Formats: sequence, structure tokens, C-alpha cells
Amino acid sequence: MIDFIGDIFSAELDPYVITFALVITMVVLLFMSFPMIVPLAVACLIGLLHFSDVDPQVIIQQMVTGISPTALISVPMFILAADIMTRGKTANYLLELIEAFVGHKRGGLPITACLSCTLFGSVSGSTQATVVAVGQIMRPKLLKVGYKDSFVMSLIINASDIAYLIPPSIALILFGTLANTSVGELFVAGIAPGLVLALLFCIYSYVYSIRHKDSIALVDKKTWPERLKAIKNALLPLGFPALIIGGIYSGIVTPTEAASFAVLYAIIVEAIIYREITFSDITKAALNTGLITAVVFILVGIGQAFSWYISFEMIPQALLEPLELGSSSPEFIMFVIALSFFIGCMFVDSIVVLLILTPIFMPIITAAGLDPVLVGVLVALQMAIGSATPPFGCDIFTAIAIFDRPYMEIIRGTPPFIAILLLMSALLIFFPEIALLPRDFLFDK
Repeated sequence: MIDFIGDIFSAELDPYVITFALVITMVVLLFMSFPMIVPLAVACLIGLLHFSDVDPQVIIQQMVTGISPTALISVPMFILAADIMTRGKTANYLLELIEAFVGHKRGGLPITACLSCTLFGSVSGSTQATVVAVGQIMRPKLLKVGYKDSFVMSLIINASDIAYLIPPSIALILFGTLANTSVGELFVAGIAPGLVLALLFCIYSYVYSIRHKDSIALVDKKTWPERLKAIKNALLPLGFPALIIGGIYSGIVTPTEAASFAVLYAIIVEAIIYREITFSDITKAALNTGLITAVVFILVGIGQAFSWYISFEMIPQALLEPLELGSSSPEFIMFVIALSFFIGCMFVDSIVVLLILTPIFMPIITAAGLDPVLVGVLVALQMAIGSATPPFGCDIFTAIAIFDRPYMEIIRGTPPFIAILLLMSALLIFFPEIALLPRDFLFDK
């Protein structure tokens, strides 16, 4: 051990020595409560200044390179569209549409919450926006009829994470940028797994409702005039996924163009037609989008610099060599990728994990002949799991802020949902056609 520490101070060019130094640096800075950008930047600087003779100005060059891809332009656009819709009526009308048809049935309200999260995720691309928009409306309704709060909050948190799979998923946009993979194909491939996951959550919600039927009341069935009104109100909100998904699939617009049209459509619907938001609200949404985008892009930039450095030192190859992934089956390689992202996202922000691990695994993915689109969907699913999994899932802390409930109460009902998410991961690994068949059909693969 003493010799190993000595190797660190003497700048021994050994991948394990460098890795240990970088990891310890990041862990110490994280425990000192620095934001994630600082541990990444400092670790990168230590690597460049202490272990190599590369000019540290390369960090700036790589940061610029990291945020240069045009596909990233769609990220702030989708964030802005989601913010505008969260301030308006979109979530309410989507929720009312689903509730009008299934809300009165056994398990109808939690199924409504699940499907509403899926639908709103398909127009916002944001898990946290979905937690806020759907959670604030559905939680009081579910509690009123007798559902336990731990079940309600866990359902909303996990169902909101379907937004990582359903387009316009910011996770898929970032993966496509990092892996040089078609964002349009990733969007198509994410739909079926997202819908299967929503179906599994609905089945669990129904089973839970049957098991606790003595303490859960049913709500009144909506009349047909009420249902027709709900359909009429939801027509414009349903235009969002039609615009984004239909436009991209038909080839009329690129994902970036679809994001721009989504912002315009959101403003027209919420400000002009519904008159739910004012110019002041749009200004606030734009400022909020600027702040979030700045954080995301700084992370993307420094993540690119960190990824460049560890690739320069050939650290990924050294660390993964003992696993002999080059001669392993595709299923085992995907299992290792899924496990790495799952564990990483449990402790660190999922975007940071994506930025660090994607460049590490891409050479292996290419060498093994794996379809990067399939891997991208699997990675997005692991990011979804991590966002709702203790100890540091970001949606858990969003729920704490929105619902004003303690941490332990928020996570008490999560194990069944995590089990369903892991089952979905296994289905993707062993039945990749779930994601790839729609992509192959629409893109003539």
C-alpha cells in the first residue's frame, strides 16, 4: 500500500495508479459538498499536470468540442417547451383525458397517474418536470380515495422516469451526441420499451389496488359528455407528441427543428389559445431554461474533457481488460454496461455518469458489433432507474421538495418499481427486438 501511494506521488504512469488518484480526488471533493463540475475539473487538471506533460489548455479545447455538436441545440429548446407546458394547462388536460376513461375502474387512478406521466414525458422530455406537473395534481386525488402515500409518491417518481425513454428524451439526445449515433433512431427505439414499462407499472398498480381494495374507494364514472369534453380539451396537448414524433419519423424535421417547433407550439397553445401564461411567464421560463442549460452544458463540456483525458491515458482499456469483454457474448457485454450505469447513477447525477462512461464503453460496443441504438436505450433505462433509486436519485429529492415529505417516506415504496425496472432491463438485453424492430421498420434497416 505504501508503495502504491508512493507511485501516486511519483506520478507513476500506471492506469490503476492514475485511476485511484482521480477517484480519490473526486470522492473527497464530493464529500466536501462541491458541485460535480469541480471534482471532474480538478481530477482532470491533476491528471494533466501531475501524470502527463500535456498542456492544460486542452481542457478548454475539449470543453468547447463537447458542446459543439448541433444536436445539443435541441436540449434547451425541449427544456423551455417543458417549462412553458408545466406552467400551463397541458398536464391537466392530458390527465383529465385518461382519467375520464379509466379513472373509475379498480386501479384506475394510479393507472391514470402512470399513463399521464408517460404522455407528459412524451411532450416534455423531462423527468423532474413530469414529477412536478403530474404529482401535484394526482397525489391529492390518490390519497383522497385511500392509497398509501409511500405507494403514490413512488409511483409518480418511477413513472415520471419513463420520460428518459419516450421522445424527446434529453438522455437519448446526449447519448446520441456522445456516441455519434442518430438521435432520430434513438427516439424511435425508445418508444416501445417506454410503453412496455408503462404497461408493467399499470399491471402492478392494478394488482396493488386489488390487494388493498378494502381500504381504497372507487371514484364516480364520467359521463359521455364529460369524456367528449376531455377529448376536446386534450386535442391540442396531444399535438405535441404528434409534432415531435411524427415530424421526426416522417423526415420532415430533424430533432433540433422539432424542438424549435415544440417551443413555438407551446407558446401558441398556452399563451394564445388557452391564455394560461403571460409574457412574464414566458420570460421566467426562458431565464429558468438558461440556468438549467448552463448547468447541463458545463457538465457536458467538462465531461468531454475528462473523457478525453482518460482515453488519452488508455485507462478504460486497462480497467476493462480483465473482464475479457472482447471475447464475451453480446448479452454479457450489455449486462456489464447496464450494471456500470446502474451503480453509477445510484450515487452520481445520471448525466455525469453518461458523460464519463459512454466514451469508456463505445470502443467495446463498436468492436463487439453491438447496435449503439440498442445500447443507448439500455443506458437511458439505467439513467431512469438511477433517477429514482436511493441514495441520491434526483427525482427523489424533487419529490421531497414538491411533496414536503421526509426522505425515508419517499423511498419506502420504491422496491417493487425498481424490480420492474430491472426486469425491463433484462427484457431489453435478451429481447433487443423490443427496441430495434420499430427502428428497423421506420428506417429501413
